[in-house]
This record gives sequence, structure tokens and C-alpha cells, in this order.
Amino acid sequence: MREALRSATAQARAAEDQRAALQAKLTATEQERDRFRKQSETYRAQVKEAEQAYRQAVKDFNDRIAERDDSLEKWKSAYGEAAAVARTKDAERAKFEADATAFKASTKACEAKNVRLAKIADDVVRQYEAMDPLEKVLDHDPVFGLKRVEHQNAAQDFRDKILEQKAKP
Repeated sequence: MREALRSATAQARAAEDQRAALQAKLTATEQERDRFRKQSETYRAQVKEAEQAYRQAVKDFNDRIAERDDSLEKWKSAYGEAAAVARTKDAERAKFEADATAFKASTKACEAKNVRLAKIADDVVRQYEAMDPLEKVLDHDPVFGLKRVEHQNAAQDFRDKILEQKAKP
């Protein structure tokens, strides 16, 4: 019996040692599990932060794209307005050039008519100066009035020539 008691005691001590070793192993495993849980929670927090940072970066990027699109639309609008103004100014320039050409032609025609008018006026003055005193008396003769009719016809001819030279706008 002693032998069996010794054997049972030895087995009990071995079982107790094994239990203590397993308990130590269990404690170490639980500590490792707790460390992994903390590490896992840290990683999860980092993943959440990274996701938030990613979402914020995407939002910022989309905001910048929207600002760029708005700016681009403003530039397009301004370009369209500038192009319209340029087309309007170009049309006005073409119109003014056509008007200037017409005015130059009209001015040349008026200048030519002015030269002819001056010549007619010179002819009138020359003819009046060429009248001798007898013609002047006959011109004012109330009885026959022959010369008066000639002078009136000449005056009418000069008036017609002057009216032909009238500038027409």
C-alpha cells in the first residue's frame, strides 16, 4: 500500500505539475490572446482612420473637380462672350470700312461736281463781264427786250448746269 500511496502521490504531483504547467501555458495563451485582441482593435482603428482619410481624400478630390468644372464653365462662358464681342466688332469694322469706301467715292464725286460748279460760276462771271454797255442798256430795254430774253435763257442754262452739279447723298 505504501508503494501504491507513493505511486499515487507521485502521480498526483506529476498531475499537479502538469496542471501548473498547463495553467501557466493557459495564462500565457490568454495574455497572447489579449495582446492579439488589442492589436486587432488597434488595426481596426487604423483601418477606420484610413477609410475616413480615404473618404475625405475622395471628397476633397471630387470638390476640386467640381471647382475645376465650374471654373471651366466660367472660362467657356467668358470665351463665348469675348468671341461674340469680337464677331460684333468685326461686323462693325466691316460696315465702317464699307461706309468709309462709300463716303470716299461720294467725296470724290462731290469734289468733281464742285470743280464743274466753279467752272460754271466762272463762265457766268466771264459772260457778265464781257457784256458791253450797249448790251446792258438793251438788256434793260422795256420796249423790245430782245437781249433780255437771251440773257434770261443764258441764266436758265446756267441754273440748269448748276442744278446738275448738286450733290446727292
